[in-house]
Amino acid sequence: MSNRLNVLLDKIKALEIELIAELQKQQREFSYEIIQRHVVFERNIKSKHKAYAKRLINYLFDAKLKHIISTPFIWMCIVPAVSMDITVSLYQAICFPLYNIPKVKRQDYIVFDRQYLDYLNIIEKFNCAYCSYINGLFGYLQEIGGRTEQFWCPIKHAKRINQLHSRYQKFIEYGDAKSYQVNHEAIRKDFKDL
Repeated sequence: MSNRLNVLLDKIKALEIELIAELQKQQREFSYEIIQRHVVFERNIKSKHKAYAKRLINYLFDAKLKHIISTPFIWMCIVPAVSMDITVSLYQAICFPLYNIPKVKRQDYIVFDRQYLDYLNIIEKFNCAYCSYINGLFGYLQEIGGRTEQFWCPIKHAKRINQLHSRYQKFIEYGDAKSYQVNHEAIRKDFKDL
């Protein structure tokens, strides 16, 4: 990989660290902390949040018809999502040890924490849990796919893709046949950064 690309990747990593620091500042601003994976608000903040919660009956009566009609279509995605979750988790559990690929931790991608927000009613919390699961699952699947691709086919695409997974920078340039033959085996084993 070129020095310019390494410089850009280092800048991205530095920005990610800066972003995490900013997010931690917001924790202080909104008076919560994370204790053993649980979000804990100060007591006075929790009571203020409860005052903002929309009563369930009002929430239901205020719902737009198009939202009510679309709800079953949104929720029907849960069946293939859970199926994909189980299938890919089994794949990873069986195959990754065979290939010496480090396993992806589900808990790093699928995060449920919005239930601690007392300004959400039960339906909003349930919907937030669904979104957390689905979007976290996509990240989890992408990381498993990225590690698999690094092992089996670590070649960059010729065509532009919108989002790169975390392993893509290790891949060989498209069309670089010599580098593929020379470096393929080393790249297959290059998970030191995990």
